[in-house]
Amino acid sequence: MSKLDQEDRDDMSAKQFAFPKQRKEPLEDASHVRNAIARFNQVQGVTDHERDEAWKHIRAAAKKFDVEVNETDWREIGKGKK
Repeated sequence: MSKLDQEDRDDMSAKQFAFPKQRKEPLEDASHVRNAIARFNQVQGVTDHERDEAWKHIRAAAKKFDVEVNETDWREIGKGKK
């Protein structure tokens, strides 16, 4: 994953983040998408509606960068297969 410094993050469009309003979880490449999924439940200060929207952004970025996502909903993250 490429390391983003604050200047890089500031230069990114809000649309390039899973949580655009908060500018949290950048989605600039496959590595960042995987990281956003792994850290999704650690994001604080967001509503379930914002999480629903962020999940849509992550799924779109995952498709764009060919990242496999097994979960269909963010509520499934970390639950494992049954």
